[in-house]
Amino acid sequence: MYPSMQRMMLVGLAFLVSACVGTPVQAPGAMSPPDMTAAASPARGLAYAQSVCAACHAVETGQTRSPNPEAPPFEVIANLPGMTPTALNAWLHSPHPSMPNIIVAPDDRDDVAAYLNSLKYGAGRG
Repeated sequence: MYPSMQRMMLVGLAFLVSACVGTPVQAPGAMSPPDMTAAASPARGLAYAQSVCAACHAVETGQTRSPNPEAPPFEVIANLPGMTPTALNAWLHSPHPSMPNIIVAPDDRDDVAAYLNSLKYGAGRG
């Protein structure tokens, strides 16, 4: 198996595991925490991805080849099985062995997650 395929499978497995983490049960009548993604902007997420991630990843819609062949295109990442908003947040919150030590800052994380979520097939496109 190719090293890039192994990495892709490991990333997918990490997403599946993070997707299996349950959401805490809330008592009836308790107030929900504010929705932190309500103000998230896919446009700001794309701008961040273009400035920080595009050196290695294909970040734009329709791009199928990344500048770094070992870095999967954002569309591939967005459409991995189990890639939920929770999994995206976990992925953006931690460094990856094959990446430089980049952890997306909290102010940018929701925007990048919103952008990646917009790349999902069936999210108003593809």
